[in-house]
Amino acid sequence: QVQLVESGGGSVQAGDSLRLACEGPGSYPMGWFRQTPGKEREFVAAISWSGRDTYYADSVKGRFTISRDNAKNTVYLQMNSLKPGDTAVYYCAGDFSSLIRRSSDFSSQRRYDNWGQGTQVTVSS
Repeated sequence: QVQLVESGGGSVQAGDSLRLACEGPGSYPMGWFRQTPGKEREFVAAISWSGRDTYYADSVKGRFTISRDNAKNTVYLQMNSLKPGDTAVYYCAGDFSSLIRRSSDFSSQRRYDNWGQGTQVTVSS
């Protein structure tokens, strides 16, 4: 399995910002998901291999921005105006097997075949 390496998590106050990074082996469709204890992992944001198309969960629209630098094989998640409800372990995921075929696939965990180890984001009020 290809390794995805995440960085940038931490503990912040409500209203603060954090930027997560995920370094991988190449330019593939990538997504960010998050999970809290006792809950299923949920979609946060995704980006096409070129960076032209981006997708967001309603809960983060207007606050989070996904981007990528293909020269560095890195995808970023800029998180602004953080809320306590954003507290979770954040995972980046990559589609290295061309599982994503349409726009609606970007938000489905099953369309990603490689996952990072996760990074904790804690937002206190």
